[in-house]
Amino acid sequence: MARKTYRYSLNRRDSKLVGVCSKLGEQFGVDPTFLRVAFVAAALIISFKLTLALYAGLGIWFAVQKRRLMNEGPRVSDYDKMDFATKVRPSVHAMRTELDPIDRRLMAIEDHISKPNNDLAREIEALREDK
Repeated sequence: MARKTYRYSLNRRDSKLVGVCSKLGEQFGVDPTFLRVAFVAAALIISFKLTLALYAGLGIWFAVQKRRLMNEGPRVSDYDKMDFATKVRPSVHAMRTELDPIDRRLMAIEDHISKPNNDLAREIEALREDK
């Protein structure tokens, strides 16, 4: 199951600390390394406390905006979530984090039932022939 990315989601794949510089670089089309260097230079030249407050403020702002976008979307029932989870082959990470234990158990049962069991089919045919 692919994780949905929102416009204000911090970029965790390319992050060094929290992902603020990588997200800003992604939004403005700038290499995040330049932004990281700019934050360090601002901390040394202007003020460490001000730069740290700006970095933390941007991180909090991105988190609040992401939460706002997540809550704006349409409400999906648990039944529809399970239906979506069975249509898309989920990753191991998604199986561990996004699905609750009941969903995982139901998917295991469905997998077991839908798998062809050739040994059982042979036994049933042998029993039918004995009659």
